[in-house]
Amino acid sequence: MNARKVIIDCDPGIDDALALMLAIASPELEILGITVVCGNVPAETGAKNALKVLEWMGRPDIPVYLGEEKPLVRVYVDARDTHGEDGLGESGYPEAEGIKPRRGAVSFLTETLRKNEKVSVIALGPLTNIARVIQDAPECMAGLDEFVSMGGSYKSNGNCSPVAEYNYWCDPHAAGEVYEAFHALPWLKGKKIHMIGLDVTRKIVLTPNILEYIKCIDRNMGERIEKITRFYFDFHWKQESVIGCVINDPLAVAYFIERSLCSGFDCYTAVETEGISMGQSISDAYGFWKKDPNSHVLTGTDALGFMKFFLHRVANADESEADKVLRQIMVPQEGNV
Repeated sequence: MNARKVIIDCDPGIDDALALMLAIASPELEILGITVVCGNVPAETGAKNALKVLEWMGRPDIPVYLGEEKPLVRVYVDARDTHGEDGLGESGYPEAEGIKPRRGAVSFLTETLRKNEKVSVIALGPLTNIARVIQDAPECMAGLDEFVSMGGSYKSNGNCSPVAEYNYWCDPHAAGEVYEAFHALPWLKGKKIHMIGLDVTRKIVLTPNILEYIKCIDRNMGERIEKITRFYFDFHWKQESVIGCVINDPLAVAYFIERSLCSGFDCYTAVETEGISMGQSISDAYGFWKKDPNSHVLTGTDALGFMKFFLHRVANADESEADKVLRQIMVPQEGNV
């Protein structure tokens, strides 16, 4: 198998941790490095969490790089009310032994892309690191193969304001610059941001029943996931009356590997940077602005298909058995592929 070269840019974060587990367990990906940005937690905390996941998954060889510690313009607002002070649900896991994060995420991204070796980026957090790359060395984007961003929303309501998703709300100026770059930069001509927004990620809910199933087939992995998501479960119940937790970021990784899990459309997207709609992603679905598409906006997902994919990779679930079990315990939702 010819694994695709990827850099994962993230802000771990409970669902980032689950996404990293999925990526590491997927042979289709050659992870060149993990770059960390301030978002759910400060960058240094996020980097330590990424190293914990690498230790759990037996891949301490993957380098982790510290990135931007504040947004481009606005004051940094973390999401520790959602992810806990430690970013992993107050789980109290010790720091990884013998491995430390490196400095220079933006330099690593720039130099890796400059090699022109078809490198893709899966961005799971605010786009500050990516915006800095574009500001410093836009020509290196010629080496980009594909770009997937977990962020934004098309028709779904926001999760940190009535209209904004957290990653783009945390650094709207960065998100705006990155989307505009995919419209204006000659090195990105013909390429699009694959926007994995709340319209599809809200369909991906880790419920207590699914968690119990994971514990049945892989006790160690199930207990680890339970420990880091308990805080997340409580938050989702209090905030959105969801029994379970929405795991946004793993869908971005799964979609990158298996495109049939989601569907969407091409259009021009911009991100609002000011006022009460700050961070809102505005997708021109009807071509009002007459601008060439810079994004592929996902609107439908196969939640059952995703969960089978996730459990097979992360918990080594038998696919046919998982299909039977999940059909018993998952509630069908509208908006599936």
